[in-house]
Amino acid sequence: MLRKIIAFTAIAATVAACDVTYPVAVVGPSDTIYRGSATAQFLEGGWFQVQNGTTSCQGQYQPATAGQVTTFPVKCTSGLSGVGTAVFQDGRSGGGMITMQDGTRWQFIFGQGALRI
Repeated sequence: MLRKIIAFTAIAATVAACDVTYPVAVVGPSDTIYRGSATAQFLEGGWFQVQNGTTSCQGQYQPATAGQVTTFPVKCTSGLSGVGTAVFQDGRSGGGMITMQDGTRWQFIFGQGALRI
């Protein structure tokens, strides 16, 4: 029995330490496209960063399951900041909107759909 507990603990620790990275695209004003990636950690949420030229934007989000909505802060090197809301279609893809403090709304896509932007 002790061996089973040790084996389960080792597997759980290995899975918990796994990071998963997937593509992200953000479409801002005038159809400006920011590209980057998101890294998710098992049961811990994750973070993303996108860039267009010298401007980059980033945010951190809590874990969510398919169909669940998550809200996250976004901050850009241009001084803009805002709040994003996204829905996970599955564990590694989905999308939503980011509303910046200047009132602009930016489209947020992550997973394989980001590669088609």
